[in-house]
Amino acid sequence: MGSHEGSSCSRNERNIEKGAEALSPGLERRRYHARVIELVPFEESHFDLLIQWSPSAEFLLQWAGPGLDFPLTREQLAGEFAGAARPPRARHPFAARATDSGRIVGHGEIGFVDRRNRSARLRRILIGPAELRGKGHGEALVRALVRFAFEELDLHRLELGVFDFNQAAIRCYERVGFVREGTLRESRRRGDEWWSSCVMGLLRDEWRPQRS
Repeated sequence: MGSHEGSSCSRNERNIEKGAEALSPGLERRRYHARVIELVPFEESHFDLLIQWSPSAEFLLQWAGPGLDFPLTREQLAGEFAGAARPPRARHPFAARATDSGRIVGHGEIGFVDRRNRSARLRRILIGPAELRGKGHGEALVRALVRFAFEELDLHRLELGVFDFNQAAIRCYERVGFVREGTLRESRRRGDEWWSSCVMGLLRDEWRPQRS
């Protein structure tokens, strides 16, 4: 989910606070984390993790959308993220690092940044490996990304797309504050199936950062 562009969310760790290293190059270096997750710049050394965490074409479509093909490769990822850090920046990809172990446990991105309209898209949310899903890391990652978007990028609006069958992710996004704004019926084809997706949005005035 994330923008058909997946997600793994859960209901623990709802407190967000500043304090975890590093955002994107060229931005003020402030630290953002959500209790168990901190945002660090996504880099080439993380490619193999995304490949390991994408075991099937169906799962890859859910978290990454149609822009990447299965099996995922380092070459695809290198092409996908080439130039992401060059201004003007329309995307901010991050790795999620566990604050207790320092282990990389996820990926997320603020993309399609529209400076004129102060809007962007939350996309490509992924927690891995699979045994870490459902433990609160996804929600913590989403909260950290939302805070980065509203505080660091000074956005007015965030939106995302999530397949309607991914009810766990939808509930996660709703806990963070996103509301359902519509449905794109049968908007993605997967084999002989058509998948529908929900459009969800969050405005800055609706967002209330939760602090410890």
